[in-house]
Amino acid sequence: MTGTNEMTQAGDTYDYVIVGAGSAGSVLARRLSEDAGVSVLVLEAGGSDRSIIVAMPAALAMPMNTKRFNWGMVTEPEPGLNGRCINLPRGKGMGGSSSINGMCYVRGNPMDYELWEAKGATGWHWANVLPYFQKMEDVSGGGPYRGTKGPLRVTRGPEANPLYHAFVDAAVAAGYARSANMNEVQHEGFGPMEMTVGDGMRASAARVYLRPALQNPKVRLITGAMVNRILFEGKTAVGVAYLHQGQPLVAKARREVILSAGSIMSPVILKRSGIGPAQELKDHGIPVLQASPGVGENLMDHLELYVQYACSKPVSLFPWMSLPGKAAIGMKWLATRKGLGATNHFETGGHIRSRAGLVYPDIQFHFLPLAISYNGKSLAKGHGFQVHVGTKRSKSRGWVRLRDADAQSLPRVQFNYMTYEDDWQEMRACIRLSREIFAQAPMAPYAGTELAPGPEAQSDAALDDFIRRKVESAYHPCGTCRMGTDPLAVVDPDCRVIGVQNLRVVDASIMPQATAGDLNGPTIMLAERAADIIRRNVLPAATDAPIMADNDWQTRQRGDVIDRDYSRDRDALRAQLLSEMRM
Repeated sequence: MTGTNEMTQAGDTYDYVIVGAGSAGSVLARRLSEDAGVSVLVLEAGGSDRSIIVAMPAALAMPMNTKRFNWGMVTEPEPGLNGRCINLPRGKGMGGSSSINGMCYVRGNPMDYELWEAKGATGWHWANVLPYFQKMEDVSGGGPYRGTKGPLRVTRGPEANPLYHAFVDAAVAAGYARSANMNEVQHEGFGPMEMTVGDGMRASAARVYLRPALQNPKVRLITGAMVNRILFEGKTAVGVAYLHQGQPLVAKARREVILSAGSIMSPVILKRSGIGPAQELKDHGIPVLQASPGVGENLMDHLELYVQYACSKPVSLFPWMSLPGKAAIGMKWLATRKGLGATNHFETGGHIRSRAGLVYPDIQFHFLPLAISYNGKSLAKGHGFQVHVGTKRSKSRGWVRLRDADAQSLPRVQFNYMTYEDDWQEMRACIRLSREIFAQAPMAPYAGTELAPGPEAQSDAALDDFIRRKVESAYHPCGTCRMGTDPLAVVDPDCRVIGVQNLRVVDASIMPQATAGDLNGPTIMLAERAADIIRRNVLPAATDAPIMADNDWQTRQRGDVIDRDYSRDRDALRAQLLSEMRM
């Protein structure tokens, strides 16, 4: 598959060679090729993304469980979860994981980016990244801090089901703030969720960035291209070696090679190229070009579980889960791109702090008017609803390591989930605070028996047992090629691989810290700004970029008014954020 253009031949040369056609690679292909005369080659190991199950938002569980679109990775046995191996879906093909994800669009909290800066990612604070969120977004009816002319369609669901509103009203009744839109001024609180859906279809990076880029004859795409390693002359990257249909090929880069293979595969390709922890490379017979001990380390993720209830009124999505129901949804969507097929069904949610003394949220909620497992394989026997809830700033860290030096081998991955004591405190809070919300008066007409964890699970020990058995990845790996300036940093704040020339990494692997929300939006923003860094044309910082918090965050866990603006007190804020990560 070569998009609209013919396949490259061995030895062809381009200005930029981009490894990976996922969220970041798709953005880079479009933006770098906007400069006149610039040639771009994109190498993607997977195939085409063209499929009804990718395009239809409500079918999100299907591509995630299909070998064509998912690499099918699992972790090594996780020591904090009684040795469970956790499912790790990674997008395979055009659009990468944006073609199989849940389409939840969350910018994150502005304080996430202040923390990035505090951790050494100079230039990536909120006022600097806000213009790139605005550049990429196409939000209908967006406020002054939103974008309305970008490639990425961002919409809200119709919230037609009464359970969506009951959930938010219950959270407000419990004392939390209501947010008109958690991607605008006020991230903390409860309200409508946004999704990357446009005209009733998934707005993947392939659809909104890569396909437009491929209309340019100077942009070429090769799918089924398994990159083995980066080629160097001395310590200058000059191209990549890859396999296509079993044939070894080479693509040369006049300006730069850019790795956008994701948080799992970008560190793997660096290691196969001789950049990584020296002993690990030597153990696999790989000559050390640049000893970089942080490559593949610092692996982060978001964990979540669901708190699930039977619904005492017949208002959930349960009747639509039958074969006739699903067929009806599909037929309407095919004919109109509307109806229950045109939403991801995560239409309301929230962000809160797990305890007093935290300045910004570390727990996220996605509400669903159905009782079902995230992968769609386990459905309750009747009407129900649930909230997917999890912590966003876990202190546990994992790794990605080579299985061997073979280009076609998937790596070993271990997140070390739940190996830091604070993780247990925060995950128990997720369950108990969810129960408290569901116990409020607005949910009383709907809340039946608690299905999970179940009313018998009350003690810390019982909740911990449930967590060990049921907690799952939210599929947000990041951090394995961390951006910074310290000895464990892999790339500098301009995304350049430290110690070599003409090589960058641009994807979620360079995030110094996972953001407080789903990662796809921040990854696209990161790639938008990186493209301008490469082009030496960075947008000026926003002059109005509020950073809001509860004025009484030091003494209370929740507040109904979020009214303190830290945008003019960043030094004190960054010190607090670093302190929270050490708590």
